[in-house]
Amino acid sequence: MPKKSAVSAEHNHESDAVSFEEAYRELTDIVATLERGDLALEQALELHARGQRLVVICSTQLEQAELKIKKLGVE
Repeated sequence: MPKKSAVSAEHNHESDAVSFEEAYRELTDIVATLERGDLALEQALELHARGQRLVVICSTQLEQAELKIKKLGVE
């Protein structure tokens, strides 16, 4: 279990450090690079892993924004 909390803490720190726009832009670049198909397997795997982390960051930030919007609508 401690490993899970360490991963969560790392994700929260990374999520706070990267804006949605930065994460989305980097994710778009990664997708374009992977679609070209000219990377070595190891490089493609590393980019894929980074892309997955960026998807989580973007999703988390979108969910937080949605909750804020809902709160504003209720109050």
